[in-house]
Amino acid sequence: MIEIDDVTVQFGGVLGLNALTANLAEPVTGLVGPNGAGKTTLINVLSGFVRPTKGRVRVDGRDLKDIPIRKRAAFGLRRTFQNEQIVENLTAGDNVAAVLDNVPMDGQPQRLSIDKALDFVGLLARRNTPGHELNAYQRRMLEIARATAGLPRLIMMDEPGAGLAQHESEHLRDVIKAIHGHCGAQVLLVDHDVDLISATCTATLVLDFGSAIACGPTAEVLANPRVRAAYLGVLEQAT
Repeated sequence: MIEIDDVTVQFGGVLGLNALTANLAEPVTGLVGPNGAGKTTLINVLSGFVRPTKGRVRVDGRDLKDIPIRKRAAFGLRRTFQNEQIVENLTAGDNVAAVLDNVPMDGQPQRLSIDKALDFVGLLARRNTPGHELNAYQRRMLEIARATAGLPRLIMMDEPGAGLAQHESEHLRDVIKAIHGHCGAQVLLVDHDVDLISATCTATLVLDFGSAIACGPTAEVLANPRVRAAYLGVLEQAT
């Protein structure tokens, strides 16, 4: 559960977020909007890279201002990036292990957690493959494996579908929809791909100029005239 209460972020004279309030409770929630809408700013607030000028954000009831950035991974906040952050000279298994060094394991052996994460995304057979030998899609899957290992509460995904082939996109959809059942984490998905958002997200929050212009069931949100005009570039004809 993500509770965003009157959050404002100001960069000089520019408002990155403008008194944003939203409660996001669905297992997979989309975060969409045009470039510059505030999506990355919100993700950075959750990650700890940006502090709100005012307002607060809670995850599972915990106020994030009380959690230093260095402890947010241990709390269960994870993130994948549009430009994946795989360590080239580590194997796929060791890439996952590097994340587990900083998170609680709840008594589960590390190797078992690594194998479970890799198997979930279809990379168990690549456990001993160095990062530099993985193709672009496998590297993206490895980032998701790292995010699901351990005890995550919230996984923020930044455009995981960019540049994928059709069959890769279909597998990605299946993986995203299965994350909550796999490890219990909530997913906040940022992507410009309307088909991916529609296929995976039961709810969607739409930002424009740092403010929420719609939030609710995905089908209803994407059909909203304001969303179609701001995000999809579709102008509604006057009747």
